[in-house]
Amino acid sequence: MTSESQEHGAARRPVEDEVDVVAEETQKPAKGGKNEKKGSFWKELPVLIVVALVLALIIKTFVVQAFYIPSESMENTLLKNDRVLVNKLVYHTRDIERGDVVVFSGVDSWDGEFQLEEPSNPVAAFFRWVGTAFGIVPGEKDYIKRVIGIGGDHVKCCDPKGRITVNNTPIDEESYLYPGNVPSDRFFDITVAPGRLWVMGDHRSVSLDSRSHTGDAGGGSIPVGQVIGRAFVIVWPFNRAGSIDIPDTFAQPALQALGGAVPMVAGFGLAVPLVLVRRRWLLRRR
Repeated sequence: MTSESQEHGAARRPVEDEVDVVAEETQKPAKGGKNEKKGSFWKELPVLIVVALVLALIIKTFVVQAFYIPSESMENTLLKNDRVLVNKLVYHTRDIERGDVVVFSGVDSWDGEFQLEEPSNPVAAFFRWVGTAFGIVPGEKDYIKRVIGIGGDHVKCCDPKGRITVNNTPIDEESYLYPGNVPSDRFFDITVAPGRLWVMGDHRSVSLDSRSHTGDAGGGSIPVGQVIGRAFVIVWPFNRAGSIDIPDTFAQPALQALGGAVPMVAGFGLAVPLVLVRRRWLLRRR
């Protein structure tokens, strides 16, 4: 024997065979790894879905919620079937302002502007609840309106030019009022109680708003505590996406003459008697 392999008593395998063996050995583990990854993904998918739903519900409950527009009462600012996002945190940092478009709950107060059929079974009820939570279907007792008057405001319709006045100051509603509508087709004269809001739809001829509930407790106004949040942007359909801003007419300084001063006036009203009582108490001690 003259070769090294022959010296060790073993025949050397052809190079082609070695390449095939190496390729086969490297391919088999890779194939098994893919199967393991696929199996792992399908096992983890339900967990990922549950986590995503939980996080979405937390955000919906405390931060931002999507709402479905079910009626024509806010046209043309909001159209039927629009989806809007509602900021639930904003009123923890500032008060509700005139001109805000707010979503509020009408549970135990206003009747619905539309009626939904009750789900026929628990499964349908669950999916309706999920759809409502994520703004896919409307909530029967949720409303969306524009704030016209806040606590302490004197809201009246109408002045000689047919305009609504707030604290004797007329507001120009042309920028958001539905074309062809008048500010109101019925008379009202109300001073909004503290902690309540006078709200109206932009499509006045079809909106069942505060004017339609003047015989209810609060004279048609709604409690501030029922407000869910401020609608600040349209997200669907995409061709209508945009912010929902407060019209310039609500920035008039004259509007603040009464409504904005109510907390300050109330504060002075409570402070004066307390100061007088304290002074008398100190004089008696002398």
